[in-house]
Amino acid sequence: MITDTSELTGKQKAAIIMVTLGPELSAQVFKHLNEDHMEQLTLEIANLRRVSPEVRRAVAKEFYQLCVARQYILEGGLDYARQLLERALGTSRAIEILSRLAVSLGTAPFDFVRNIDPKQLLSFIENEHPQTIALVVAHLKAEQAAAVLSGLPADLRADVAMRVATMDRTAPEVVRDVGKLLEERMASLGSEGFKAAGGVKTLVQVLNKVDRGTEKSILEQFEQKNPELAEEVKRLMFVFEDIIFLDDRSIQAVLREVDTKDLALALKAASAEVQEKIFKNMSERAASMLKEDMEFMGPVRLRVVEDAQQKIVNIIRKLEAAGEITIARGTREDEILV
Repeated sequence: MITDTSELTGKQKAAIIMVTLGPELSAQVFKHLNEDHMEQLTLEIANLRRVSPEVRRAVAKEFYQLCVARQYILEGGLDYARQLLERALGTSRAIEILSRLAVSLGTAPFDFVRNIDPKQLLSFIENEHPQTIALVVAHLKAEQAAAVLSGLPADLRADVAMRVATMDRTAPEVVRDVGKLLEERMASLGSEGFKAAGGVKTLVQVLNKVDRGTEKSILEQFEQKNPELAEEVKRLMFVFEDIIFLDDRSIQAVLREVDTKDLALALKAASAEVQEKIFKNMSERAASMLKEDMEFMGPVRLRVVEDAQQKIVNIIRKLEAAGEITIARGTREDEILV
C-alpha cells in the first residue's frame, strides 16, 4: 500500500486523481488527452497499488492547490498569484507550488507577436525564407496564422504550409535567431528547451480558419508534391464529431449515401450530441430501427467503429468536393451558403 506521497511520480499522482474522480468524471478528462498521454495514464492506473486514504487526500489537496495557483496566474499574473497563495498557505508553500508550475509559466515562443495585427506581421516576415515564415506561423494562434498564410502569394503559401506540416521540434537557438529578425520592433524570445511546434495538426488548425480558396490552393499543391501528406491533412480536417456543425440539409444528403450498417457502427461510440443530430434528420421509423440495430449489435471493437466513422467522413468530403454540401470554414463573417 502506498502511504507516502514523496514516493509518487507525477504520473502516479495523476492516476490517483483519476481513480479518485471515478469512472464517469475520469472519462470526461480522458476526452481532452492526446493518445500518448492517455496511454501513459492508463498504464499508471493499471499498475497502481493500493493507496491509503491519507495519500489520496494529500494528492487531491495538492492537485487542487495547483489548479488554484494556475487560475490566480491567469487572472492576475505571477505576482498576484504569489501574494494570494502566501496569504492562504504561507510563503514556503506558495513558493513550492509556483515552482512546480515553473515550466508552464515560461514565456511561450513568439508570444510577443500574438497580439500584432496579421497584416503588420505579414509585412515583417513575407520576404524571409519560407522556413523562417513557417516557424513563425507554427507558433501563432490559428486565426492569426490563417490570416498570415492567406496573405502570402500562392506558391509561397503552399511552400510554407508544407513546411509547417512537416515541422516537428526546433532547437531553442534557432527559435532565438528567428526572433532576432523582429527584435527591433518586438520583444525578443527567452525560452529554453526544445520547442514542439508545427506538424500536421498545427497546419489543420490553420487551414480550418482560412477561406475555402486558400485551403483548396494549398491542398492541390500538396497533392502534386506529397500525396500522402495531402491525404493525412484532409483526413484530419473534418473528423466524425464535426458532424454536429453540418446543417440539416447536408446531414440528410450524407444519410442518403451512407450504408445503414456503417452508420450504426459509427454511432456506437459517438457523443449523444452527434447521435441526436443524426436521429433528428431521419424519419421516426428509420431512427427507431437504427437505435434497435445499435442496441442489438453488442460489443464492437473500437477500430471497427473508427473505420465506419472514417467511411462516413470520406463520404462527407466527397459530397463537399462535388459541391453538394457545404462545410463552414473560417469566421462566421466568412461563411457563404450556396
